[in-house]
Amino acid sequence: MAGGRRRKHHFSRIHAFSCGKASMKEEHSLIGGPGFSRKVYCNDQERAMASLLNYGDNYVRTTKYTLATFIPKSLFEQFRRVANFYFLVCAVLSFFPVAPYSAVSNVVPLVVVVAATMAKEFIEDFRRKTQDIEMNNRKVKVHQGGGFFDYSKWRDLKVGDIVKVEKDEFFPADLILLASNYDDAICYVETMNLDGETNLKLKQALEGTSKMQEDSYFENFKAVIRCEDPNANLYTFVGSLELEDQQFPLAPQQLLLRDSKLRNTDFIYGVVIFTGHDTKVMQNATDPPSKRSKIEKRMDKIIYCLFFVLILVSFIGSIFFGITTKRDLKNGRMKRWYLRPDDTKLFYDPDRAPLAAILHFFTALMLYSYFIPISLYVSIEIVKILQSIFINQDEHMYYEETDKPAHARTSNLNEELGQVETILSDKTGTLTCNSMEFIKCSIAGTAYGRGFTEVERAISKRRESPFSNKTTKNAASKSSIKGFNFTDERIMNGNWVREPNAKVIQNFLRLLAVCHTAIPEVDEGTGKVSYEAESPDEAAFVIAARELGFEFYERTHTNISLRESDPSSGQKIERSYKLLNILEFSSARKRMSVIVRDEEGKLLLLSKGADSVMFERLAKNGREFEEKTKEHIGEYADSGLRTLILAYRELREEEYNQFNKELTDAKNLVSADQEEIVEGILQNIEKDLILLGATAVEDKLQDGVPECIDKLAQAGIKLWVLTGDKMETAINIGFACSLLRQGMKQIIITSETPENKSLEKMEDKSAAEAALKASVLQQIKDAKSLLSRSHETSEALALIIDGKSLTHALEDDVKDLFLELAIGCASVICCRSSPKQKALVTRLVKLRTGSTTLAIGDGANDVGMLQEADIGIGISGVEGMQAVMSSDIAIAQFRYLERLLLVHGHWCYRRISSMICYFFYKNITFGFTLFFYEMYASFSGQPAYNDWFMSFYNVFFTSLPVIALGVFDQDVSSKLCLKFPLLYQEGVQNILFSWKRILGWALNGVSSAAIIFFFCIRAMEHQAFRKGGEVVGLEVLGATMYTCVVWVVNCQMALSISYFTYIQHIFIWGSIILWYIFLMAYGAIDPTISTTAYKVFIEALAPAPSYWFVTLLVLIAALIPYFAYASIQMRFFPMYHQMIQWIRKDGQTNDPEYCDVVRQRSIRHTTVGFTARLEASRRYEASKRFDFSKRSEASIAS
Repeated sequence: MAGGRRRKHHFSRIHAFSCGKASMKEEHSLIGGPGFSRKVYCNDQERAMASLLNYGDNYVRTTKYTLATFIPKSLFEQFRRVANFYFLVCAVLSFFPVAPYSAVSNVVPLVVVVAATMAKEFIEDFRRKTQDIEMNNRKVKVHQGGGFFDYSKWRDLKVGDIVKVEKDEFFPADLILLASNYDDAICYVETMNLDGETNLKLKQALEGTSKMQEDSYFENFKAVIRCEDPNANLYTFVGSLELEDQQFPLAPQQLLLRDSKLRNTDFIYGVVIFTGHDTKVMQNATDPPSKRSKIEKRMDKIIYCLFFVLILVSFIGSIFFGITTKRDLKNGRMKRWYLRPDDTKLFYDPDRAPLAAILHFFTALMLYSYFIPISLYVSIEIVKILQSIFINQDEHMYYEETDKPAHARTSNLNEELGQVETILSDKTGTLTCNSMEFIKCSIAGTAYGRGFTEVERAISKRRESPFSNKTTKNAASKSSIKGFNFTDERIMNGNWVREPNAKVIQNFLRLLAVCHTAIPEVDEGTGKVSYEAESPDEAAFVIAARELGFEFYERTHTNISLRESDPSSGQKIERSYKLLNILEFSSARKRMSVIVRDEEGKLLLLSKGADSVMFERLAKNGREFEEKTKEHIGEYADSGLRTLILAYRELREEEYNQFNKELTDAKNLVSADQEEIVEGILQNIEKDLILLGATAVEDKLQDGVPECIDKLAQAGIKLWVLTGDKMETAINIGFACSLLRQGMKQIIITSETPENKSLEKMEDKSAAEAALKASVLQQIKDAKSLLSRSHETSEALALIIDGKSLTHALEDDVKDLFLELAIGCASVICCRSSPKQKALVTRLVKLRTGSTTLAIGDGANDVGMLQEADIGIGISGVEGMQAVMSSDIAIAQFRYLERLLLVHGHWCYRRISSMICYFFYKNITFGFTLFFYEMYASFSGQPAYNDWFMSFYNVFFTSLPVIALGVFDQDVSSKLCLKFPLLYQEGVQNILFSWKRILGWALNGVSSAAIIFFFCIRAMEHQAFRKGGEVVGLEVLGATMYTCVVWVVNCQMALSISYFTYIQHIFIWGSIILWYIFLMAYGAIDPTISTTAYKVFIEALAPAPSYWFVTLLVLIAALIPYFAYASIQMRFFPMYHQMIQWIRKDGQTNDPEYCDVVRQRSIRHTTVGFTARLEASRRYEASKRFDFSKRSEASIAS
């Protein structure tokens, strides 16, 4: 018997809401109509094939290309880029007579560049292919016929197959649950891969199939399922199952989704209904939004500018060429006799000068193509990939506890990391650990728990109280038990029996141990019990009960077993509670209850929930400790703790029987308002409760969060917190991480005012909404006027807004005003925010401010925010991988954001900016030497250089040094980046890639080109070069100019680099040496191939002293303008990184006074973080001393 049989339990009777029952009669009437046409023959492939229903196999492909589409699709992707398309046109034109160079020399570089990019695409897609193969080749047991199950690959599954999935296996397709090893056909499912939630979902099969618990039952099993067509909705499903002429309605409760995992269930049987790309998870799979950095967008603009320059110089040259051509032949005399205008067919024909000018225009477009760097895109992609590898391998961002390094999932946004102006952060699991610890409780009006929270420590520091020393000492003695950080000798170690209200404490701890849905797992080796719970809070409660003497160790579907401390004997005794009903928690109910029968036969309703719903459900005689408990939960909220109220009552037998009958009838009801009816029945039983007390758990701040926020604030980065938590908790976390501080004026925009609450009771809901919107608008306007006054006093303000108010603040006619207010505040905290609101706020900040936004979160509810922001950072925490899978970069802890931005972000921004500027500089230098020679040659279309010299310029002789610059250059070390966080503002203000700086590099290129050309021409034009007195020819002039260009642009690189490595030395000087080697090797080839380069170096250049002298002279002259500008700028107008370089060179990095002087060049006043808090407290103390001295002087004078 597969999996073993269990005693028959009716779990569906225990849960309050319908478990396996379809409730929407109207929806099921749609089956067979449009959108609901799918028909599945279960375990009957012959009939399925005969019906011509072909739903496809279960093969899933996530690759971008296939073998057949790779070349055409990849080529299309390459030539969508304007620059590449331009080079393609040039390559085609090079086969026609208008080309100024040979076709081969033009085609080869384009092929090399495009092939390199396609190779990168191929490698990336091959990795995806490998993952697909691994996924598709997973195995699952499939019914082969005759009641026999055997392993088959996922890819071979077909619609209608019966599969058997075992514990901890993933579901291979979308299945309808038929049965499980439990008699009631329930199973537990983990959907972390779908929605990021780690809590387990309960599923249950239909009654008609629930008894099929052995393989042999499927020998003759046949059924037909009619259901909805494939769609992306994860939470709805409509269908029906026809079995033995009976119709059973299907609901989401029977649907098991692909990529979910079977947990705490030995096995299940299911029938495949959706395969491959029809499954809901694949229907939800969308390509991440295409994100491009601001630098890349500006680079496109520069390329368009260069296109304009290229067309302009081509047009000007063509006009001059047309005019000169027209005048070439006059009265039989030829001006440019060497062009033979008297014997030309077209190109130099004076009689057809306009046509000759047009043809020259095409020639010039090809000749000046070197203004556009052909290898720019591929070089940048190589550099970004290498930068991403450095980010991934940074050991300072490796989290040993979970074995998670940083992971740059895309390399497109590296430089954008250095330009972030606003960070939008989730709270739970991002700023905090999402690891709840039971730290305090209030029982019978008495507060227990002597631990201190992070918020209490922050408050004590804020108040500078002696209590802060105690909290610091206490922090060292933290409990080693995960989820339990409670210390109080009054109730620990069984001492609670001696407390005045021992009976209440016993009931309190028993409720913690019984009222939950956690599942115990006993380690067979050690006997220790661990728990798998729906949420971290619930796990903390059962752990606390265990540590305080009430150990929950076993759960069946009708019993919960505890080892309790017996007050009379002091010994542990085993007690069992019969579980009758579970009244589940929901966000609407805000509470959870269980109904159990104890060993004495008493019926008990045990309930826990939020204070907002629990106090109103207390009986008149159950409010003995209400005032004290309210006082305590207020203190707990102030300490940043999450609180729940615990209460219970005894039920009469007839009362329970009536409730159970009503509940059973309601669960079997097929009605659109079934859930509302069930909720009404639950409310009738959850009343007249007796208060026991309250729990307080802490969602601790992650290590290093306050320090990280402080550094980011010093760097001028603004942090917004978007959280679903209530306002009090968010404010306290804000204090703990120094986003808020004592004395900072808080602007609170809330819908929870008495006036707004009265509006909600209005019958006319539209009028109520309009009035609420008017209230929010007025609050924003009042806050704006307060903000205007604060600017005069430099007072820092914090904006705190709740979810309902945020809904109205984000409306079209209000959002601009709201954004103005938010930007003017030092801190912004949005509470009770929905996932959609998080995304809308992120979009508002991104689009309206134009600044670079970074969103960081860890849960499925943060996905919209991460995809909307310029950069999405996923925290690989405990809430699943949904945020990570939707992010651009994944890190394990919030504190790593400091290094990611201030170090890697700054370096990547600087490197990419310098790299692009240098790329354009070297191409402008090369392009303008061609243009100047064209002017000199009366725009005849004759290039100054050999064909292959031009082709290899961007590919070999200047490309490697610029790649080394993009990968290795550092203006300052990582240590100094963190020590002087204000350095980051160079990226935020885009100082290194401003239009002014780009234009400066362009002018430097034009200057270098002019010096190279005119020095070479003047030095060699009339100077005897050979022994016979001959002057140089084009081949010598061209080779000499090219040598000067190679030397100048590579030495310019050497002057620009701040941080030399041996790789940069090899690439820079190696590129120059490679030029000479190429010149000798190419010159040794047959002259039909090498043409003008044939033995030009060996026979002409190398023996001539003037060649070497001109090269040296031109090199010095071309670099003097840049050297002079750089020297003056560093001496009199230093940028921030140059000041830090001076500190480092002078050895004053450890001189506090000198460093403080540098820090005073603050671009932005720091208003948040503990540094700002310390400065504020110093100013406050100074003002107190000043007031005291004034009063003293006044008293002495009087």
